[in-house]
Amino acid sequence: MAADWRDRVVLVAGATRGAGRGIAVELGATGATVYCTGRTTRTQRSDYDRPETIEDTAEMVTRAGGAGIAVRVDHTVPDEVRDLVRRVESEQGRLDVLVNDLGGEHLMDWNKPIWEQDLTKGLQRLRTGIEAHMITSHFALALLSRRSGGLVVELTDGTAEVNERFYRSECGAFFDVAKTALHRLARAQGEELAPLGGTAVSLTPGWLRSEMMLEHFGVTEENWRESTVAPPGFAISESPAYVGRAVVALAGDPDVARWNTQSLSSGFLAKEYGFTDTDGSQPDAWRFLQEVEWGGGGGDAADYR
Repeated sequence: MAADWRDRVVLVAGATRGAGRGIAVELGATGATVYCTGRTTRTQRSDYDRPETIEDTAEMVTRAGGAGIAVRVDHTVPDEVRDLVRRVESEQGRLDVLVNDLGGEHLMDWNKPIWEQDLTKGLQRLRTGIEAHMITSHFALALLSRRSGGLVVELTDGTAEVNERFYRSECGAFFDVAKTALHRLARAQGEELAPLGGTAVSLTPGWLRSEMMLEHFGVTEENWRESTVAPPGFAISESPAYVGRAVVALAGDPDVARWNTQSLSSGFLAKEYGFTDTDGSQPDAWRFLQEVEWGGGGGDAADYR
Protein backbone atom coordinates (compact mmCIF):
# COMPACT_ATOMS: atom_id res chain seq x y z
CA MET A 1 0.00 0.00 0.00
CA ALA A 2 1.02 3.63 -0.41
CA ALA A 3 2.96 5.35 2.33
CA ASP A 4 2.10 8.79 3.66
CA TRP A 5 0.70 10.68 0.67
CA ARG A 6 -0.03 14.03 2.31
CA ASP A 7 2.15 15.71 -0.33
CA ARG A 8 0.49 13.96 -3.27
CA VAL A 9 -2.31 15.22 -5.51
CA VAL A 10 -4.91 13.07 -7.20
CA LEU A 11 -7.67 13.80 -9.70
CA VAL A 12 -10.53 11.30 -9.78
CA ALA A 13 -12.62 12.21 -12.80
CA GLY A 14 -16.04 10.75 -12.12
CA ALA A 15 -15.95 10.47 -8.33
CA THR A 16 -19.63 10.99 -7.62
CA ARG A 17 -20.48 7.36 -6.91
CA GLY A 18 -19.49 3.75 -7.51
CA ALA A 19 -15.89 2.88 -8.33
CA GLY A 20 -14.84 6.52 -8.60
CA ARG A 21 -16.05 7.24 -5.08
CA GLY A 22 -14.42 4.09 -3.72
CA ILE A 23 -11.11 5.00 -5.32
CA ALA A 24 -11.25 8.60 -4.10
CA VAL A 25 -11.93 7.55 -0.50
CA GLU A 26 -9.21 4.90 -0.42
CA LEU A 27 -6.69 7.37 -1.82
CA GLY A 28 -7.89 9.86 0.76
CA ALA A 29 -6.98 7.35 3.46
CA THR A 30 -3.34 7.74 2.42
CA GLY A 31 -3.54 11.45 3.24
CA ALA A 32 -3.62 12.59 -0.37
CA THR A 33 -5.36 15.67 -1.70
CA VAL A 34 -8.11 14.34 -3.96
CA TYR A 35 -10.02 16.44 -6.48
CA CYS A 36 -13.43 14.77 -6.84
CA THR A 37 -15.19 15.74 -10.05
CA GLY A 38 -18.57 14.96 -11.51
CA ARG A 39 -21.79 16.63 -12.58
CA THR A 40 -24.08 16.05 -9.60
CA THR A 41 -23.89 18.52 -6.74
CA ARG A 42 -26.13 19.23 -3.80
CA THR A 43 -27.86 21.91 -5.84
CA GLN A 44 -27.83 20.34 -9.32
CA ARG A 45 -28.36 16.77 -10.50
CA SER A 46 -27.01 15.34 -13.73
CA ASP A 47 -29.06 13.23 -16.13
CA TYR A 48 -28.24 10.24 -13.93
CA ASP A 49 -30.81 11.73 -11.56
CA ARG A 50 -29.16 10.05 -8.57
CA PRO A 51 -28.82 11.44 -5.03
CA GLU A 52 -25.05 10.92 -4.64
CA THR A 53 -23.01 14.13 -4.94
CA ILE A 54 -19.39 15.14 -5.40
CA GLU A 55 -19.58 17.08 -2.12
CA ASP A 56 -20.51 13.87 -0.32
CA THR A 57 -17.51 12.12 -1.86
CA ALA A 58 -15.14 14.96 -0.96
CA GLU A 59 -16.32 14.88 2.65
CA MET A 60 -15.77 11.11 2.76
CA VAL A 61 -12.23 11.63 1.47
CA THR A 62 -11.56 14.17 4.21
CA ARG A 63 -13.01 11.93 6.92
CA ALA A 64 -10.74 9.14 5.68
CA GLY A 65 -7.69 11.32 6.33
CA GLY A 66 -7.13 13.18 3.09
CA ALA A 67 -8.21 16.52 1.70
CA GLY A 68 -11.27 16.17 -0.49
CA ILE A 69 -12.04 18.94 -2.98
CA ALA A 70 -15.30 18.80 -4.95
CA VAL A 71 -15.37 20.46 -8.39
CA ARG A 72 -18.34 20.26 -10.72
CA VAL A 73 -17.04 19.39 -14.19
CA ASP A 74 -18.62 18.03 -17.35
CA HIS A 75 -15.67 16.14 -18.81
CA THR A 76 -17.16 16.21 -22.31
CA VAL A 77 -16.64 20.00 -22.33
CA PRO A 78 -12.97 20.85 -23.02
CA ASP A 79 -13.13 24.34 -21.50
CA GLU A 80 -14.40 22.97 -18.19
CA VAL A 81 -11.63 20.37 -18.04
CA ARG A 82 -8.99 22.93 -18.99
CA ASP A 83 -10.19 25.21 -16.18
CA LEU A 84 -10.13 22.29 -13.73
CA VAL A 85 -6.52 21.43 -14.52
CA ARG A 86 -5.51 25.08 -14.32
CA ARG A 87 -7.07 25.19 -10.86
CA VAL A 88 -5.17 22.08 -9.75
CA GLU A 89 -1.95 23.60 -11.07
CA SER A 90 -2.61 26.93 -9.37
CA GLU A 91 -3.58 25.41 -6.01
CA GLN A 92 -1.19 22.45 -5.86
CA GLY A 93 1.50 22.90 -8.51
CA ARG A 94 1.48 19.19 -9.33
CA LEU A 95 -0.61 16.16 -10.25
CA ASP A 96 0.55 12.67 -9.28
CA VAL A 97 -2.38 10.41 -10.17
CA LEU A 98 -5.19 10.71 -12.71
CA VAL A 99 -8.10 8.28 -12.50
CA ASN A 100 -10.50 8.42 -15.45
CA ASP A 101 -13.77 6.83 -14.30
CA LEU A 102 -16.12 8.39 -16.81
CA GLY A 103 -18.94 6.49 -18.45
CA GLY A 104 -22.71 6.39 -18.35
CA GLU A 105 -24.31 3.21 -17.10
CA HIS A 106 -27.68 4.98 -17.23
CA LEU A 107 -27.24 5.13 -21.02
CA MET A 108 -27.25 1.35 -21.40
CA ASP A 109 -29.81 -0.08 -23.85
CA TRP A 110 -29.88 -3.67 -22.67
CA ASN A 111 -30.33 -6.78 -24.84
CA LYS A 112 -30.73 -5.00 -28.17
CA PRO A 113 -28.70 -5.18 -31.38
CA ILE A 114 -27.19 -1.93 -32.59
CA TRP A 115 -29.98 -1.22 -35.08
CA GLU A 116 -32.57 -1.34 -32.30
CA GLN A 117 -30.63 0.69 -29.75
CA ASP A 118 -31.36 4.34 -29.07
CA LEU A 119 -28.81 6.15 -31.25
CA THR A 120 -28.78 9.32 -29.16
CA LYS A 121 -28.04 7.35 -26.00
CA GLY A 122 -25.45 5.24 -27.79
CA LEU A 123 -23.51 8.20 -29.13
CA GLN A 124 -23.62 9.88 -25.73
CA ARG A 125 -22.22 6.64 -24.31
CA LEU A 126 -19.24 6.99 -26.65
CA ARG A 127 -18.80 10.66 -25.73
CA THR A 128 -18.71 10.00 -22.01
CA GLY A 129 -16.90 6.67 -22.29
CA ILE A 130 -14.19 7.64 -24.79
CA GLU A 131 -14.15 11.33 -25.66
CA ALA A 132 -14.36 12.49 -22.03
CA HIS A 133 -11.39 10.29 -21.11
CA MET A 134 -9.31 11.70 -23.94
CA ILE A 135 -10.29 15.30 -23.22
CA THR A 136 -9.34 14.86 -19.57
CA SER A 137 -6.02 13.24 -20.38
CA HIS A 138 -5.24 15.90 -22.97
CA PHE A 139 -5.24 18.58 -20.30
CA ALA A 140 -4.28 16.65 -17.18
CA LEU A 141 -1.29 14.77 -18.55
CA ALA A 142 0.44 18.01 -19.46
CA LEU A 143 0.62 18.65 -15.70
CA LEU A 144 1.09 15.07 -14.53
CA SER A 145 3.99 14.43 -16.93
CA ARG A 146 6.13 17.19 -15.40
CA ARG A 147 7.18 14.86 -12.58
CA SER A 148 8.54 11.36 -12.87
CA GLY A 149 6.38 8.68 -11.30
CA GLY A 150 2.97 9.85 -12.45
CA LEU A 151 0.19 7.26 -12.75
CA VAL A 152 -2.86 7.20 -15.03
CA VAL A 153 -5.64 4.69 -14.42
CA GLU A 154 -8.34 4.17 -17.04
CA LEU A 155 -11.36 2.50 -15.42
CA THR A 156 -13.09 0.07 -17.74
CA ASP A 157 -15.27 -3.06 -17.61
CA GLY A 158 -13.51 -6.36 -18.23
CA THR A 159 -9.86 -7.02 -18.88
CA ALA A 160 -8.47 -6.88 -22.40
CA GLU A 161 -8.37 -10.70 -22.39
CA VAL A 162 -12.00 -10.99 -21.34
CA ASN A 163 -13.16 -8.40 -23.85
CA GLU A 164 -11.23 -10.15 -26.62
CA ARG A 165 -12.64 -13.61 -25.81
CA PHE A 166 -16.23 -12.73 -24.95
CA TYR A 167 -18.79 -10.38 -26.47
CA ARG A 168 -21.47 -9.60 -23.90
CA SER A 169 -24.46 -9.25 -26.19
CA GLU A 170 -26.72 -8.06 -23.37
CA CYS A 171 -24.56 -4.92 -23.09
CA GLY A 172 -24.58 -3.99 -26.76
CA ALA A 173 -22.15 -2.55 -29.27
CA PHE A 174 -21.86 0.99 -27.90
CA PHE A 175 -20.90 -0.31 -24.47
CA ASP A 176 -18.46 -2.81 -25.97
CA VAL A 177 -16.66 -0.23 -28.11
CA ALA A 178 -16.41 2.28 -25.25
CA LYS A 179 -14.97 -0.21 -22.80
CA THR A 180 -12.51 -1.93 -25.13
CA ALA A 181 -11.21 1.41 -26.43
CA LEU A 182 -9.86 2.25 -22.98
CA HIS A 183 -7.33 -0.57 -23.12
CA ARG A 184 -5.83 1.04 -26.21
CA LEU A 185 -5.99 4.48 -24.63
CA ALA A 186 -4.08 3.22 -21.60
CA ARG A 187 -1.51 1.62 -23.88
CA ALA A 188 -1.08 4.82 -25.90
CA GLN A 189 -0.71 6.95 -22.79
CA GLY A 190 1.70 4.46 -21.26
CA GLU A 191 3.93 4.54 -24.32
CA GLU A 192 3.94 8.34 -24.29
CA LEU A 193 4.56 8.65 -20.54
CA ALA A 194 7.25 5.99 -20.25
CA PRO A 195 10.17 8.19 -21.40
CA LEU A 196 9.12 10.70 -18.71
CA GLY A 197 8.90 8.10 -15.95
CA GLY A 198 5.11 7.77 -16.03
CA THR A 199 2.81 4.77 -16.08
CA ALA A 200 -0.67 4.18 -17.52
CA VAL A 201 -2.88 1.12 -17.08
CA SER A 202 -6.46 0.08 -17.68
CA LEU A 203 -8.17 -1.33 -14.60
CA THR A 204 -11.46 -3.12 -14.14
CA PRO A 205 -13.35 -3.93 -10.97
CA GLY A 206 -15.33 -7.14 -10.89
CA TRP A 207 -19.07 -7.24 -10.22
CA LEU A 208 -19.26 -3.94 -8.39
CA ARG A 209 -21.70 -3.33 -5.57
CA SER A 210 -22.34 0.25 -6.59
CA GLU A 211 -25.14 2.31 -5.10
CA MET A 212 -27.24 1.59 -8.18
CA MET A 213 -26.56 -2.14 -8.04
CA LEU A 214 -27.42 -2.43 -4.36
CA GLU A 215 -30.61 -0.50 -4.91
CA HIS A 216 -31.51 -2.70 -7.88
CA PHE A 217 -31.24 -5.85 -5.76
CA GLY A 218 -32.96 -4.30 -2.74
CA VAL A 219 -30.03 -4.53 -0.31
CA THR A 220 -27.37 -2.37 1.30
CA GLU A 221 -23.63 -2.82 1.65
CA GLU A 222 -24.25 -4.14 5.15
CA ASN A 223 -26.69 -6.93 4.13
CA TRP A 224 -25.91 -7.51 0.45
CA ARG A 225 -25.66 -11.29 0.90
CA GLU A 226 -29.32 -11.40 1.91
CA SER A 227 -30.77 -10.40 -1.47
CA THR A 228 -33.54 -12.73 -2.61
CA VAL A 229 -33.61 -11.46 -6.21
CA ALA A 230 -29.92 -11.27 -7.16
CA PRO A 231 -28.55 -14.07 -9.38
CA PRO A 232 -26.09 -16.58 -7.87
CA GLY A 233 -23.12 -14.78 -9.44
CA PHE A 234 -23.77 -11.81 -7.15
CA ALA A 235 -21.94 -13.83 -4.51
CA ILE A 236 -18.65 -12.91 -6.23
CA SER A 237 -19.40 -9.17 -6.13
CA GLU A 238 -17.08 -6.64 -4.52
CA SER A 239 -17.34 -3.31 -2.77
CA PRO A 240 -16.09 -0.08 -4.40
CA ALA A 241 -13.34 -0.01 -1.77
CA TYR A 242 -11.75 -3.09 -3.37
CA VAL A 243 -10.88 -1.39 -6.65
CA GLY A 244 -9.90 1.67 -4.60
CA ARG A 245 -7.37 -0.45 -2.75
CA ALA A 246 -6.09 -1.70 -6.10
CA VAL A 247 -5.35 1.88 -7.16
CA VAL A 248 -3.69 2.63 -3.81
CA ALA A 249 -1.49 -0.44 -4.23
CA LEU A 250 -0.45 0.66 -7.71
CA ALA A 251 0.16 4.24 -6.64
CA GLY A 252 2.32 3.14 -3.73
CA ASP A 253 4.42 0.67 -5.70
CA PRO A 254 7.91 2.08 -6.43
CA ASP A 255 8.10 -0.41 -9.30
CA VAL A 256 4.66 0.40 -10.74
CA ALA A 257 6.23 0.85 -14.19
CA ARG A 258 6.30 -2.96 -14.51
CA TRP A 259 2.54 -2.74 -15.17
CA ASN A 260 2.82 0.03 -17.77
CA THR A 261 0.32 -0.30 -20.68
CA GLN A 262 -1.21 -3.44 -19.15
CA SER A 263 -4.83 -4.40 -18.52
CA LEU A 264 -5.42 -5.27 -14.85
CA SER A 265 -8.26 -6.25 -12.54
CA SER A 266 -8.93 -5.70 -8.85
CA GLY A 267 -9.00 -9.46 -8.22
CA PHE A 268 -5.65 -10.01 -9.92
CA LEU A 269 -3.98 -7.13 -8.10
CA ALA A 270 -5.33 -8.31 -4.75
CA LYS A 271 -3.32 -11.51 -5.16
CA GLU A 272 -0.25 -9.57 -6.31
CA TYR A 273 -0.27 -7.01 -3.49
CA GLY A 274 -2.08 -8.87 -0.72
CA PHE A 275 -4.94 -6.44 -0.05
CA THR A 276 -8.50 -7.58 0.63
CA ASP A 277 -12.03 -6.34 0.26
CA THR A 278 -13.84 -4.91 3.27
CA ASP A 279 -14.91 -8.39 4.40
CA GLY A 280 -11.36 -9.74 4.32
CA SER A 281 -11.86 -11.78 1.13
CA GLN A 282 -10.20 -11.49 -2.28
CA PRO A 283 -12.98 -11.90 -4.86
CA ASP A 284 -11.85 -12.57 -8.43
CA ALA A 285 -14.99 -12.09 -10.48
CA TRP A 286 -13.40 -12.25 -13.91
CA ARG A 287 -11.70 -15.56 -13.26
CA PHE A 288 -15.01 -16.95 -11.99
CA LEU A 289 -16.88 -15.71 -15.05
CA GLN A 290 -14.33 -17.11 -17.49
CA GLU A 291 -13.88 -20.47 -15.80
CA VAL A 292 -17.38 -21.15 -14.46
CA GLU A 293 -20.23 -18.92 -15.57
CA TRP A 294 -19.15 -18.49 -19.19
CA GLY A 295 -16.63 -21.32 -19.41
CA GLY A 296 -18.87 -24.09 -18.13
CA GLY A 297 -16.47 -25.32 -15.47
CA GLY A 298 -17.21 -26.56 -11.97
CA GLY A 299 -17.19 -24.60 -8.75
CA ASP A 300 -19.21 -21.71 -7.44
CA ALA A 301 -18.66 -18.10 -6.53
CA ALA A 302 -17.53 -18.91 -3.00
CA ASP A 303 -14.53 -20.74 -4.43
CA TYR A 304 -13.34 -17.49 -6.01
CA ARG A 305 -13.39 -15.19 -2.96
